[in-house]
Amino acid sequence: MSAFSILLASPRGFCAGVVRAIATVRLCLQEHGAPAFVLHEIVHNRHVLRELESLGAVFVGSLADIPAGGICIFSAHGVPKSTEMQAKKLGLRTIDATCPLVASVHKIVEKYHGEGYDIIIIGHRHHPEVEGAAGRVENRVHVVASEDEAENVMVENPGKVACVTQTTLSHEEISGIREILRRRFPHLRGQESNICFATGNRQNSVRLLARQCDSIYVVGSKNSSNSNRLKEVAKNSGIQAFLIDDYHDIDLGQLAGVTRVGITAGASAPERLVEDVVRFLQAHGGGEARGIEGVEEKIRFQPARLEGPGRVC
Repeated sequence: MSAFSILLASPRGFCAGVVRAIATVRLCLQEHGAPAFVLHEIVHNRHVLRELESLGAVFVGSLADIPAGGICIFSAHGVPKSTEMQAKKLGLRTIDATCPLVASVHKIVEKYHGEGYDIIIIGHRHHPEVEGAAGRVENRVHVVASEDEAENVMVENPGKVACVTQTTLSHEEISGIREILRRRFPHLRGQESNICFATGNRQNSVRLLARQCDSIYVVGSKNSSNSNRLKEVAKNSGIQAFLIDDYHDIDLGQLAGVTRVGITAGASAPERLVEDVVRFLQAHGGGEARGIEGVEEKIRFQPARLEGPGRVC
């Protein structure tokens, strides 16, 4: 196998919302002890989940799995309002680890819905973030996942429609949908996009990486929306791209004829997984890893914590 160089995307890996969510679970365990129950996956990465489980976190699929009086942490993806109400009814103490950028989408949904607008959410149906946003209101909310659905979505009043987007999509993914919605609903309200800054930065970095590489590895779990988008962005740039949980997923046959390999990581993938991939590639012909220039992300969020018997954002 011929030698090849290794380029690292910048930024990559953990975003501020993921850092906050993980820190929230850790802080809860430090202050209140184990177990700390987390509704669904705190973030979509199995390595992170295993690490938190080793510290005493318990991931559950239903609030009914948590004993009365127990602490329940809501994941970074956010939850429907009905989930908050059910937790209160069950006597649970809750901590909301919803990413603040996702929470801002919730506020937009609630604001426009309260003003009588139909809400269109551009996103992947059944993704927890989309389910959480849609569940902030009880009616007049529509999830649109394709241009065909955008052409056919029916609303109560075409003159009062507002739109939000799932924060982990790509601009390529939503541009055609937005164009159709603007044509159908000329008075469409809402921002052009709710794609979060970290998602956009990582996608832009992959576009730069693709100009300099023959192949790109995206480190991230298969159920991670933002990781899948990074793979799509790379492929749309005309090069081969592979989504891997860790270095064990690398097929050495993929490196045949490659002269430059790029590496990035989804927003919920720890940097140690990237380091493992680099070491594996170097053991099989890769040279010194070099980072490309990118945007420095300085935004930080404080972890959520429990205050008294109620819910804290």
